[in-house]
Amino acid sequence: MFVTRTVAISTRNWYGRFYHTTISDVFKVKRPGDTIKIKGWVKSLRKQKDYAFFDVNDGTHIKRLQVVAKKDQTLKNLTSGASVIVSGNLAETPSGQLELNASAVSVVGECDVRDGYPFAPRKIYPPEYTRKYLHFRPRTKRFSSLLKIRDVAHLEIHNYLHSKDFIQVHTPILTSNDCEGAGEVFSAIPTNKDMLNNMIRPNVTVDQAYFGCETYLSVSGQMHLEAAAHGLSKVYSFGPTFRAENSRSRYHLSEFYMLEAEMAFINKLETLLNTIEMFIKCVSFKIFDKCAEEIAVCKETDHYISSHLIRDFKVLPYDEVVNILKKYETKFQKAFNEKDGLTKEHEIFLVAHCQSPVFIINFPKTMKPFYMKELTDDQTKVAAVDLLGPNVGEIIGGSLRENDYYKLKNSIPGNDARLDWYLDLRRFGSVPTAGFGMGFERFLQSIVGIANIKDTIPFPRWPHHCQM
Repeated sequence: MFVTRTVAISTRNWYGRFYHTTISDVFKVKRPGDTIKIKGWVKSLRKQKDYAFFDVNDGTHIKRLQVVAKKDQTLKNLTSGASVIVSGNLAETPSGQLELNASAVSVVGECDVRDGYPFAPRKIYPPEYTRKYLHFRPRTKRFSSLLKIRDVAHLEIHNYLHSKDFIQVHTPILTSNDCEGAGEVFSAIPTNKDMLNNMIRPNVTVDQAYFGCETYLSVSGQMHLEAAAHGLSKVYSFGPTFRAENSRSRYHLSEFYMLEAEMAFINKLETLLNTIEMFIKCVSFKIFDKCAEEIAVCKETDHYISSHLIRDFKVLPYDEVVNILKKYETKFQKAFNEKDGLTKEHEIFLVAHCQSPVFIINFPKTMKPFYMKELTDDQTKVAAVDLLGPNVGEIIGGSLRENDYYKLKNSIPGNDARLDWYLDLRRFGSVPTAGFGMGFERFLQSIVGIANIKDTIPFPRWPHHCQM
């Protein structure tokens, strides 16, 4: 016999025997006179003759809740940075703000600010300083706000793509191909040398012993997505990506997150441009709508994408870009050379010059990877696109994919047999495809106005830095 029972679901969190109220719930649904229990961290503390006032935040809301406690309730070990549990009744201040009149205050974890804790209350620290303390950085108002923006952006990207019938595919982090062909890869080799020595076979190196071939951390899931698109039509992946670049610039990370999308039956670059523009605009508007307060806290520059979204994105062929940059070459620190391609300085200039995000299309074939489709009227160029945004330059790169078997075969560097499976996609049931990849952290830099990419990811990795 089955017995059914009804369980009441509460938005409040269960902790031990008693419910507690999140700070978010306090500001959304609670009223003066309500009895509540909150848990969080003390952000500031000030003591007067008979009372102590301290602000508590638990990470669920950008605002802090002020707590008023009688001095005999305030423990000696209550300091800024300590974690606390507070019970009491909500009241309304003369200015109309909610505050908590404490009936009980309990310190869960002490925080001795004199013993090495790096953040003082009511003080704002520059990103360069907080970056030294990655394990404490989520406790700061600016970075906790960034993490909320990042979470909303991640969710809205998934929501948008699902609404357009894209299917998420988990592409591998371990791969045997260097998709971009630039050699900027990390090798994946087990550290157990005894095991590796036992696995070595004739004509197999140590690097090949475990998997039977050289294996890397993924620089892109694009090729795997192409395989999936040949059966599912519209697919995407969203996960960590690794580039072994010796760069410490404000635009580069050794590990970052990449959104990549592939679509079958696409044979016009215009279709790809429209897809990218609608994606950027719709997702960005959602983020601005849901995270206005957090963005106001985080933004470091007014050069970000908000004011650009009401305009159509500009489309410039590469040849036209060359003409523009030559015309204004005196504005650049280093002279523009069209054979070397665009620097960040050039990219950011073009966005400012056009006063909108810019699609650059039809690049010289020599500048782009082997898999991009030749233009039908100019075999020296490929149907490629880079989307440039304010503050950072390139946000998205994409192209039509070469679907002619013989052209693709002849363009594979070294005629690499490891890509025979990739050629098979053009032999059996081939269709024209197109796709794009977006660096998630670059996107956040551009929509929020954050100067350094290291301040858009919880635990950044770059050359000589892999803390924690």
